[in-house]
Amino acid sequence: MLQPIKMYCDKLITEFDTIPKERRPLLEKISNYISSKKERKKAIQLVYICTHNSRRSHFGQIWAQVAANYFNVKNVTTFSGGTEATAFHVNAIDAIKRVGFNVKPLDETTNKKYHVIYDKTENPIICFSKVYDDVQNPQTNFAAIMTCSDAEENCPFIPSVELRIGTTYDDPKAFDNTPLQDAKYDERCKQIALETLYVFSKIK
Repeated sequence: MLQPIKMYCDKLITEFDTIPKERRPLLEKISNYISSKKERKKAIQLVYICTHNSRRSHFGQIWAQVAANYFNVKNVTTFSGGTEATAFHVNAIDAIKRVGFNVKPLDETTNKKYHVIYDKTENPIICFSKVYDDVQNPQTNFAAIMTCSDAEENCPFIPSVELRIGTTYDDPKAFDNTPLQDAKYDERCKQIALETLYVFSKIK
């Protein structure tokens, strides 16, 4: 794992006590799902969903893959999607770059694909905006983790999902083009990283 990301994770795992107690059982439902799949030696597929698949869902996808690697949980693949496709937002990209991720654009379209590199020995995470049922996302045997309340309300039915759970987060978009922009993106990135690491720390 790239050293800045490893150090970031090392610090965050000392801060699990900052997660509100009432939120932990919700996160542990995801842990239980992953543990169950692991025990049965099944592929673990996690799809993080928000409305535009531009910010919070990408944070979820990225940090879940990192957390799986950090805690050595094998056979995990993470994805993201939205109720509509837009683009992986530059402010979210900048936030993960500040943590230490190496982000490489693969094309020059309005909805670019990116390789997000967290470990030189692992495949990069592929990030771009898409609808949650895009052909590049799993169609069966997956967990849908809703990262925003709009997606939770506007995705009333997801076919073939094994677990659907809402771990909603405030949208840093509210602070775009303000003096608090970078701080709020960093805050949301950190919150999702912290809670995702907590999920994987509980895998049995």
